[in-house]
Amino acid sequence: MTTKEFPQFVVCLKNSGYEASLEPRKIYQVIADKEAESHKMICVIDESGEDYLFPVALFSPISLPQTLVKELALSA
Repeated sequence: MTTKEFPQFVVCLKNSGYEASLEPRKIYQVIADKEAESHKMICVIDESGEDYLFPVALFSPISLPQTLVKELALSA
């Protein structure tokens, strides 16, 4: 789901069952995980600052300007 050159980001649509880990309408950085994708899961850096797997249905991919992608990746 991500490229090595530019990280990908998603927006959380809902946090049902993950209220302590995710905030709706917040942007999260995706960590590439092909095995997770095969199970309809996505690996994101959550509120704890760690990467965890969540159901992909909780998120929507978003396109951001490359300058913003770089800034967000640097601040992580």
